[in-house]
Amino acid sequence: MALLLAVMEAQQWCEKMENKEELATICAKRNWIGAPVADIADRMKGKFDYGAGKPVVENSPYIMHFWKDHASYPFKSHDLWFLTEDIRWGYLPGTTDTKALIDKVNREDLWREAAKTLGVSDVPASTSRGVEKFFDGKVFDPEKPAEYLESLSIKRMV
Repeated sequence: MALLLAVMEAQQWCEKMENKEELATICAKRNWIGAPVADIADRMKGKFDYGAGKPVVENSPYIMHFWKDHASYPFKSHDLWFLTEDIRWGYLPGTTDTKALIDKVNREDLWREAAKTLGVSDVPASTSRGVEKFFDGKVFDPEKPAEYLESLSIKRMV
């Protein structure tokens, strides 16, 4: 629990705009990203220069989140997507009882307990983020993972 609390506090710290410069300085070190702070700081602050004469984007909605929008919450629907991908690529058999496996290892109850300890009131109402639509237009509905697998043209299922 102490480790979880420390990680959650760090995530909240990383989310704050006033900490982005220091965060970029930490991440720029050789043992992490290994790039100049200046190359990292703007992106962490939501400023993106795509080059090629395109306008610089300020306050981009694509800024990396560490806490906002429940970025750290262990959604069971995310677990299901990862397991579905493992089935897709043949790492797990198609007969895997994904619900039982997720229920065995997902400890969102600990996340909620830690959030309560920290006084966090904005917690997800559900363990599912619902239907997810990916950049390629594919849709993952946690209620219908088999349909997602069927919709994929590239796969290695055994």
